[in-house]
Amino acid sequence: MVPDHIGWTLWRANVAWRKDFVAAMAAAGHSWFAQARGNLLVHIGPDGIRQGDLAEKAGLTKQAVQQFVDELVKDGIVMRTPDTTDARARRVRLTPEGEAAMRDADRIKLQIEARWRDHLGDAVFSNLKTALSRLIDHPPG
Repeated sequence: MVPDHIGWTLWRANVAWRKDFVAAMAAAGHSWFAQARGNLLVHIGPDGIRQGDLAEKAGLTKQAVQQFVDELVKDGIVMRTPDTTDARARRVRLTPEGEAAMRDADRIKLQIEARWRDHLGDAVFSNLKTALSRLIDHPPG
């Protein structure tokens, strides 16, 4: 029997959204986004991020992040640069190819959102987005 609770429903919706997103990213030439290393890019802002902070934000070990970043560097998606505030630290930054991938990701996310909005209708979609935002911003205690 399938569990009948909101967590299961949210998880299944996330899986459906992610499947659509990953397929569209692969079609746009970014098949590596489907791999675990693709999940790191969401944490890399315009100024980059220290590799140790990246591990913490991603909830991964430093060793795993080291391996993923090595692969992303090899593929030309990110680069390591010196950290101007700490000579011992390195920052992980997007390369122009990585920035292009993130632009594609943003475009694709908006396309998926538009399809979901069309499917549910404006009012239902807006209510869903508002309800989820409320749960995220003010979780029940």
